[in-house]
Amino acid sequence: MQYSLGALFTGFILDLIIGDPHWLWHPVRGIGAVISGTEKVLRRVFPETEKGELAAGFFLVAITVTVSTAVPAAVLFAAYGWNPWAGMALESILCYQLLATKSLKTESMRVCSALKKGGLGDGRKAVSMIVGRDTESLDEAGVIRAAVETVAENTSDGIIAPLLFMAAGGAAAGFFYKAVNTMDSMVGYKNDRYLYFGRAAAKLDDILNYVPARLSAWLMILASGMRGYNMHNALKIYRRDRFNHASPNSAHTEAVAAGALEVRLAGDAWYFGKLHSKKHIGDDIRNVERDDIRRANVLLYATAVLGLLFLGGVKLAVLMMI
Repeated sequence: MQYSLGALFTGFILDLIIGDPHWLWHPVRGIGAVISGTEKVLRRVFPETEKGELAAGFFLVAITVTVSTAVPAAVLFAAYGWNPWAGMALESILCYQLLATKSLKTESMRVCSALKKGGLGDGRKAVSMIVGRDTESLDEAGVIRAAVETVAENTSDGIIAPLLFMAAGGAAAGFFYKAVNTMDSMVGYKNDRYLYFGRAAAKLDDILNYVPARLSAWLMILASGMRGYNMHNALKIYRRDRFNHASPNSAHTEAVAAGALEVRLAGDAWYFGKLHSKKHIGDDIRNVERDDIRRANVLLYATAVLGLLFLGGVKLAVLMMI
């Protein structure tokens, strides 16, 4: 386990340095391929009824989680069996690939740059690459809010949650989480195609993110004070608006970010051509501005570092007691 702790810290540093270059193959693409291929097979096997699609969705989860966890676990077992340092090197790379700190900052700051250099049209195009909503009708404030919300929400999904699972069970546990989270992003929609088929994945994702979302929020509250943002308002809005989302977990970090930055986020949004009514998060103490994307990334980095230190410290304390 001591090698796993070293891999956790090394992977975190690698992520900050390298990020997610587009030319480098990412294991999440492999997980996505497993999900897509398995879905095609299951849809041919199970009937297109409510019960049939619920059953197919259950098997999708079982197959995807098993493959996505067993493969890295087996590879790591072999590597550590050959040489502990080789195992740690490999696990460091896997831990790095499970984190998204730098890539989240890079992609969101592209939205800010697009707005500055190319105007609203380029900003809409840039933000469409990191959000699931329709962006054609967004004004500049809407584009900025969408980017800030994405950074805030993915602080939990893309960083603190993987860190927690890797701290608990190494890279293999991180891949278990990433498999479920990827399934939710691909099939966890409440539309005609996935309402029943994606339910198992969506529910399991809610369960796995219950603790990380709340831990991320409290770490972000602390980070907001450390970085000179409005920590008092971050705590206030978190307590008031943390459930202003259809998901039981998504609004926690969004509420903290809204409070810390003194802006209002969320509200009605278009998805797949349909308008969805959503509650607002935060108060519009001031209007959002382009620099709020940068401020959200400052919160992201500070929260990520705090998460690493906290979870790494807990893992170290456990190791010392064994």
